[in-house]
Amino acid sequence: MDMETRVQRAVDNFMAGYGCCQSVVAAFADLYGLDDVMAKRIAAGFGGGVGRLRMMCGAVSAIVMLVGLDCGQTEGSDREGKSACYKVVQDLLAQSKAENGSLICAEILGLEGYQKAQNSYVASARTAEYYKTRPCAAKVESAARIFARYLEERRREGEKE
Repeated sequence: MDMETRVQRAVDNFMAGYGCCQSVVAAFADLYGLDDVMAKRIAAGFGGGVGRLRMMCGAVSAIVMLVGLDCGQTEGSDREGKSACYKVVQDLLAQSKAENGSLICAEILGLEGYQKAQNSYVASARTAEYYKTRPCAAKVESAARIFARYLEERRREGEKE
């Protein structure tokens, strides 16, 4: 499956009612041996800026999860591997912030003065009005495209070696 198809799959997932993080992770999960259901379960709690707390955007959280699947270290003492993973995360999140203005869900949604006390764990109904007023589909597309570009760059670098 080409990268453009994966980006579109991420947007389609979101439009089908999945959270931002679920939508992006599921679009790439098969590359890492995860099936669609498991990918959506792992990413489920990151919606709404992590449990609807409006902290880090779910689409941004998906980038972090996918980088971990792609290049995360598996030995606790592997500081070099850990550092390499952190570098990729920081680079891709810098791209996301540059494209979207923020990494924070509340800021992206324009929820000025947002406080935890105003928060609810109840998921928003996915109505036509919801999709009209939320920038989330575009943020899902942005995150998927950023990760797809990263994968393409890695592939090209691998071909040069």
